[in-house]
Amino acid sequence: MSKDTVYIGCGAGFSGDRFDAAGPVVETLARRDGPRYLIFEALAERTLAIAQKIKMLDPDTGYSPFLEEYVRPILKRASDTGVRIVSNFGAANPSAAARKIMEIAREVGCPDIKVAVISGDDILSVMGEDGIRAHDTIEGLEMGEDLVAANVYLGAEPIRDALAAGADVVVVGRCTDPALVLGPLLHEFGWALDDWQKLACGTLAGHLLECGAQVTGSYFADPGYKDVPNLAQVGYPIAEVGRDGSLIVTKAEGTGGMVSARTVKEQMLYEIHDPSAYLTPDVILDITGVSVEEIGPDRVRVVGAAGKPRPETLKATVSFDGGWLGEAEISYAGPNALARAELAVNVLKERCSMLGTNSPLRFDIIGTLSTHDGVDGALRASREFSGDGDYRVRVASQSFDKETVKRINFEVLALYCAGPAGGGGVRQDVTGQVHTASILVDRDRVHTNVSFAEHV
Repeated sequence: MSKDTVYIGCGAGFSGDRFDAAGPVVETLARRDGPRYLIFEALAERTLAIAQKIKMLDPDTGYSPFLEEYVRPILKRASDTGVRIVSNFGAANPSAAARKIMEIAREVGCPDIKVAVISGDDILSVMGEDGIRAHDTIEGLEMGEDLVAANVYLGAEPIRDALAAGADVVVVGRCTDPALVLGPLLHEFGWALDDWQKLACGTLAGHLLECGAQVTGSYFADPGYKDVPNLAQVGYPIAEVGRDGSLIVTKAEGTGGMVSARTVKEQMLYEIHDPSAYLTPDVILDITGVSVEEIGPDRVRVVGAAGKPRPETLKATVSFDGGWLGEAEISYAGPNALARAELAVNVLKERCSMLGTNSPLRFDIIGTLSTHDGVDGALRASREFSGDGDYRVRVASQSFDKETVKRINFEVLALYCAGPAGGGGVRQDVTGQVHTASILVDRDRVHTNVSFAEHV
């Protein structure tokens, strides 16, 4: 099997992505001659914070709630064809995630796979709460009273080490998204950890794959401006990376969507504040000299990534209790619907004032710039809108007292009989909130470890 090219596909770009997306990726990888990998990127900052709270209630949970949906359909096929899996769906509990994967492996008929666990991202247990609070947040935010967790972004090195130890599946908690791709490349090609040029190429490959179908037409599609074929069956991406750092982006065979110069450019610029300095634990990526070229149907070559020495510090996400968020909605439709919706909002404002709560409140009329308007409704007030139509009133509240947000929600429910004419379709929800902030920590405070599921 040639090692001049490594094939890496993505089966999920966030926690809750399509469960059937990885199947066509695995089938395509199975037909390739070379090392093959499948990554699942399933861990946003708030996803991890919520997982930490879940783990506090049950120490056997705290990993991705969708782990089984992602893994079960493809694990046997991946194992049989030599496709190795790397994912951050370990979230707050990589060890429990690994045990769950081993359980699935036994049930689907591949009990001998080796599942590696990477630990070390949980720095709260190392630095303690006082050590965490001694750092200023990058955003200038104050940390809340109840600290839930602090997790540092790990790089690609421990993933490389886990693969070198023979792992078929690697489970990580908090790591950078591009590290899921760079780790296999370090392992297969033996790139040095100070070969900034090669690390930049691998990091760019990871950045292009990390959001799944965003690079193959999803979140790109805009009918009449940017048309995408068969979006319902959009294929997820595959990167072909050469030993020399060459990179081609394509997608699973026989699927919808598209890979074009424009889809690649949009994803390349996604979440990058400074194109000349995209900071990761492994390298500082510079994409200002990158060019893309369509070399065939759904095949785009990417060249020109440059790298600079890695930062001296690592970013960590600090999570703390954010209390409760209450949301409630009701619809008004037909003639004069906007006026009735506005009356409903006025009634809610007065009723909430009568409750005497100091909780932050937001009132929206969806259908009149609710996405872009401010809390004061200035945008809506400055323009004219049709009084007829279909409008939905929404009130959102936040409090550390759950009963307070529930009481505000009930005011929306009461509009059925105690509000304007024709209201309907009430929905209510109360959810626990976790707030996050970021700090920078010295590298020497972070120590990673690789273990295997049978020893966890």
